[in-house]
Amino acid sequence: MAIEEVREYFKQFNKENDVVEHEVSSATVELAAKALNVIPARIAKTLSFKINDSAILVVAAGDTKIDNKKFKAEFGCKAKMLTPEEALEFTGHAVGGICPFALKNNISVYLDESMKRFETVFPAAGSSNSSIELTCEELSKYSNCAKWVDVCKGYEMNSMEY
Repeated sequence: MAIEEVREYFKQFNKENDVVEHEVSSATVELAAKALNVIPARIAKTLSFKINDSAILVVAAGDTKIDNKKFKAEFGCKAKMLTPEEALEFTGHAVGGICPFALKNNISVYLDESMKRFETVFPAAGSSNSSIELTCEELSKYSNCAKWVDVCKGYEMNSMEY
C-alpha cells in the first residue's frame, strides 16, 4: 500500500508519525477539508500532467485551477492530465492519494505559489484517506521540489491566515 511507502519515506526525516490516516475519505479537496476541519484552500492537491513521454506533478492550493496560459508559458506545452492508470504507473499512487512523496519514478515536482499564503498545508500521503501537515518550506524539502511556479488561477493572494 502506498501509504506505507510514504510512512517509510518520512522515516528519514523522523516525520513518519505525522502521516495521519483518517476514518473517512480524503480523496477530494472537499472531503479532505472536511476530514481535517480546515478550509479547502489549505488542502495541497497534487495534479499529474503528461509532458512528452514523461510526467510532472504540480502541487497547488485546493481553491485553485490550472491557468492554461501560465502552464504553457512555464512548461512549453498544453496542460494534459494523466489518466488514472498513467498516474498510478508514473507515481505509484492511485488517484485520490497522489502525493509528491515516495514516488515510483523520478518525476519532477513543482509547487505552486498559491500555497505560500498559508502557514501550513495538507497534502495527501499515498492513500485516499491520509494526509500530512507541512509548512511550505517542509513541503519543498520533502517533495524534492524542482522549483516554485505560478501556474494557477482562481484564488487571491493575501496574507490572511486561516
